[in-house]
Amino acid sequence: LLRERVLPPDVLFGNPRYYPAYQSLVPNPKRHLHMYAVDLARSSTGQWIVTSERSRSPFGLGYTLENRLITSRMLPVAFRQCQVRRLAPFFMTFRETLRELAQRYRENPRIVIWTKGPQSRAYFEDAFLARYLGYTLVEGGDLAVRDNRVTLKTLGGLLPVEVLYRRVEDHTADPVELASDSSGGVSGLLEVIRSGRVAIANSLGSAIVESPLMLAFLSSICRSLLGQELLMPSVATWWCGADESRRFVLANLDNLLIRPAYRVADESPIQPEYLSKLERQRLVEQINAAPASFVAQERV
Repeated sequence: LLRERVLPPDVLFGNPRYYPAYQSLVPNPKRHLHMYAVDLARSSTGQWIVTSERSRSPFGLGYTLENRLITSRMLPVAFRQCQVRRLAPFFMTFRETLRELAQRYRENPRIVIWTKGPQSRAYFEDAFLARYLGYTLVEGGDLAVRDNRVTLKTLGGLLPVEVLYRRVEDHTADPVELASDSSGGVSGLLEVIRSGRVAIANSLGSAIVESPLMLAFLSSICRSLLGQELLMPSVATWWCGADESRRFVLANLDNLLIRPAYRVADESPIQPEYLSKLERQRLVEQINAAPASFVAQERV
């Protein structure tokens, strides 16, 4: 996409969370995403629109499952009458997907859910999922690389791990090759992944496509790769790094939402119409000073 100029280089090289070490981590046939989710909104015409994508490790599975279990007990008659579709087949497929990633012991591989720990707002969900799926819940300190394999520390010794379902950020996974200040990573993990001795879902580096900047180019990406239009449209997005788009954004500031072009964390959008005159002036100055760092989106 970069070579054919479908995407500008800023999409990749301007992203503060891009690391060259992400290259060559996915074996052939390449499959980067094993779990994917989108945030949806409905327009006034009834059209469903994708407002953002979740490709790192989508949250919500555990809460969805818990809510379903509780609601089905509270409203059993309504559930039977409405013929609510069961969630179990989805989780069976998810377990099978993770099992097929294993290079060894495919019949019964050791699969772990890698959580950030109790300080994470998703820790309850991680623990709930681990119990439901029958996987071991681990933190970075529970894992170690020995003899070019990822192992789980136990009182009985080190046990080999075949698949990591990660709930941690990409850049914190390996302090040796990625963010050196990471305290929850596993030293040497990337080398084990390259050698094909452990599988990880989703692949490291996949969070890059969560950037709002990608939505501005998704239609052209779809036409370039698949030769067709998107089946579900994205919210209209303008990247300020393009001169024409920047002029349009500045001329229609009050009717748009302003977001950072590169999604590092969940941040609320800036709503220019509610800014004071001074705040608005500062925003315009920031956009003009670093246009590639901002995108604007229509209100749905």
